[in-house]
Amino acid sequence: MPEHRIFTTSFASVYPHYVAKAERKGRTRAEVDEIILWLTGFSPEAFAARLADQSDFRTLFAQAPAMNPARTSIKGVICGVRVEEVEDPLMREIRYLDKLIDELARGKAMAKILRG
Repeated sequence: MPEHRIFTTSFASVYPHYVAKAERKGRTRAEVDEIILWLTGFSPEAFAARLADQSDFRTLFAQAPAMNPARTSIKGVICGVRVEEVEDPLMREIRYLDKLIDELARGKAMAKILRG
């Protein structure tokens, strides 16, 4: 089976869509960034560098310094698929991020989104 196109898509090209989705619902870019930093362990500076160098999703997640262990408690459906049932490890990480952004856009409290 051919590899999914999202793996080699520049994260910087998708990031504005995450921000726009959040902002349409009255949330902020800062909250989107907080979610991404929580999930990946990037510092704000390192994350900004990944955006600037146009890292693809594969590279972004491969270079993440500390994927948050609490991410495995993220459950639910995104794009018609249960995130906890996604078999490909990279696709599962991407779906975790999608689910967190979705929760933000739906008005969930940050403490709950960040599995606090």
